[in-house]
Amino acid sequence: MHVHSLATAEPFTTADGSTIRELWHTNAQSLAEASLATGQATQRHYHRASEEIYFVLDGRGTMELDGDEHGVGPGEAVLIPPGTWHQITALEPLRFLCCCAPSYSHDDTFFE
Repeated sequence: MHVHSLATAEPFTTADGSTIRELWHTNAQSLAEASLATGQATQRHYHRASEEIYFVLDGRGTMELDGDEHGVGPGEAVLIPPGTWHQITALEPLRFLCCCAPSYSHDDTFFE
């Protein structure tokens, strides 16, 4: 059995500007914890191949999908289909899980 822990996951900054600690990265999917400081936002982007799900653990923010904005908070999940422009902004320190299928790749991240 393979078990990974946030305590030992090395943080890095993704192409969109969020800091993540990746728990799993296989060819099929990836799972990471992401965090943003108050007022910080990811750079608006989309992924051609990956479908994403953001699940908010702590904090509050604003999620934008193709121009539609919605407030998000703890316990809420957002589905981001491939090809959907998106950006999340922290209204307070924000921590969320990000699941990507197939796995997150800098090469699959496109900006305006």
